[in-house]
Amino acid sequence: MRILLIGNYALDNQESMLRFAALMERELRARGHTVRLLQPEAHLAKSAVGVGKWLGYLDKLVLFPFALKQALKDFDIVHICDHSNAVYAKYLSNTPNVVTCHDVLAIRSALGEVPENTVSATGRKLQRMILNGLRLAQYVVCVSSISREEMLRVTGRHRESSEVVHNSLSYPYSPMPPEQALERLDALGYDARLPFFLHVGGASWYKNRFGLLQIFNRLQQTLAPEPARLLLIGGALEPELRAYISQSGLEGKVTLLQGLSNEDLRAVYSLAEALIFPSIQEGFGWPVLEAQACGCPVFATGREPMTEIGGDAAIYFDPADTAAAAAIIAESLPHRADIRRKGLANLSRFTVRQMVDGYLHAYDLVQQANPNRRVRG
Repeated sequence: MRILLIGNYALDNQESMLRFAALMERELRARGHTVRLLQPEAHLAKSAVGVGKWLGYLDKLVLFPFALKQALKDFDIVHICDHSNAVYAKYLSNTPNVVTCHDVLAIRSALGEVPENTVSATGRKLQRMILNGLRLAQYVVCVSSISREEMLRVTGRHRESSEVVHNSLSYPYSPMPPEQALERLDALGYDARLPFFLHVGGASWYKNRFGLLQIFNRLQQTLAPEPARLLLIGGALEPELRAYISQSGLEGKVTLLQGLSNEDLRAVYSLAEALIFPSIQEGFGWPVLEAQACGCPVFATGREPMTEIGGDAAIYFDPADTAAAAAIIAESLPHRADIRRKGLANLSRFTVRQMVDGYLHAYDLVQQANPNRRVRG
């Protein structure tokens, strides 16, 4: 099969999406298929900030379609690896195509369904373009059941024009020997010899980092006099979070690290007491799977997709009840060995082989259908 993968614009720094496309390229080639990964190139923009953001739109929305249309003749199927690039679906009406939908959080925000996340006029226009692209796509693969249900609702697509294919790990995370992991964290300037809890995620509203700090504040009070620290991996702390840390006496107990490599992150997962993941919403929740792969116990929000991905190997709580969440974590800590064991076993549901098999099934479906067909609700 000749497969054209559409990847993300490198300057947007969407690391998880870049890794996903690279993983698909590598694994499909390993299966013997002819594969090309085509990405919008930065012809005009030099960065993704200021005027570079607007030049990036020209790179992606004006220049890239020419390269895409030129490449189409050489391939049997096109797979848009991230739904944020579904804007290109309008160029694929004569080519069998599949879009991977990771979530519809931004679309829902642009539709006014998420009051916590206001969207600019430009953002609303872009999300309308993405929504229209999802409607035009021949087939949509979603990474979790909740993502599929939300995608079907906002697009009005027929259910049979989509399916769920779970992600696998996009990097081979596994438990790192303690000595090696400590050496890596020493190099990052963080002393991991004292116990610490972990959160991995950006500064987006749905990551609920304020709720995380409230849970940790309760937890460290519950665990006292035993020391407890929180290590944040992700975007910079907003002013209100820094103010809460100061007002709650958490200085010295909360540390932020940014720009970690996959091996650094593997070291952090391997040494942490547990991952605390109180997200309000997610499309898939990769950190849940990454932590389990490294033997790190997971405490997460008790709603989909966290419950779907974590299965019976994670411990769940209501992020709105921070006191109860802290109590659940504290009460479960003595059972960490059992949680680790279940977490490692849970990985068997998310193998690369199963993921690629799912996409090859989707490719077969769209090739068997009329390539001019546009599925609408």
